Amino acid sequence: MIAANSYSASLTREQFLFSETRIVAQLMDKGLDEAAIYEKIAAENLFQLPTEKSVRSLIRPCVRRLKGLEDDEAVHIIATQTAQTARQLCLYAMMRDSRLVAEFMVTVVGEKFRQHNPNFSRGDVNIFFLQLAEQNEQVAAWSNSTIGKIGSVLMNILVQNEYLANARAKELQPVSLASQVAAVIKRNHDEWMLPAFNVN
Repeated sequence: MIAANSYSASLTREQFLFSETRIVAQLMDKGLDEAAIYEKIAAENLFQLPTEKSVRSLIRPCVRRLKGLEDDEAVHIIATQTAQTARQLCLYAMMRDSRLVAEFMVTVVGEKFRQHNPNFSRGDVNIFFLQLAEQNEQVAAWSNSTIGKIGSVLMNILVQNEYLANARAKELQPVSLASQVAAVIKRNHDEWMLPAFNVN
């Protein structure tokens, strides 16, 4: 199940945040509660940001995504395992947190993998939003600027997770799902998300 049932434009400010999520996971893994996490990150400027307000705005989605996993072992994996494994789990956490990201990863990227069709461009992102706007009044009301920003975030997610070699790449790269991540997804009964990780 996904934590979010509605489509949200919060992706314009809440991006992939891998480094930040990993820092929060490491603190959670040590047993710190949410208040202590805020305090430590702000006091030691662990995110290396100029203002405390910007720190707080980034901690919130990191905490929400990690709590949304509902799995202490998953948080431990993000905190301690290789960057590649942790990144995949952070992507899965983001998919559970964002209906938009989940549907994009499964219906667009997962479908490309299923069809053995590596061709990919920003046009695929645009088509996804056009189809979504036809089905959903909330998305239809978003401005072109908002859709453009969210589209850029989705492209960046693909680059950071090595689905694309860079932002201008025209082909999806093969993805291999880490066994630890697959186990977390199955424990949560989210098998429908597996196509996003090239598992059919």
